[in-house]
Amino acid sequence: QVQLVESGGGLVQPGGSLSLSCAASGKLPMLYTMGWYRQTPESQRELVVRESGAGITNYADAVKGRATIARSNAKNTVFLQMNSLKPEETGVYYCVLGRTTSGKFSPDYWGQGTQVTVSS
Repeated sequence: QVQLVESGGGLVQPGGSLSLSCAASGKLPMLYTMGWYRQTPESQRELVVRESGAGITNYADAVKGRATIARSNAKNTVFLQMNSLKPEETGVYYCVLGRTTSGKFSPDYWGQGTQVTVSS
């Protein structure tokens, strides 16, 4: 049993910065990938970024250059920082944990999601 708890969502001004955290607990695998999905009014649920247990990162084209993912020393906490947020990026952001096999990521566990609203 694995639990993921997100924090840091809320209201962000257009052009402002976002900081999210996610803490994983329970019976964690030896090696695992963590990352973030989002669901926005203009897009289907999409993978924003992920980082493998080996430290390999993959960013969606839409956030490259604006987003940074990091993991704690214990690897059980993941952070997302993103600047220059746009109103169309308003939505629910989900923390995910799973496996990356042959370059393909399969989420096994999902957080409840945290609402991010980009508005003035």
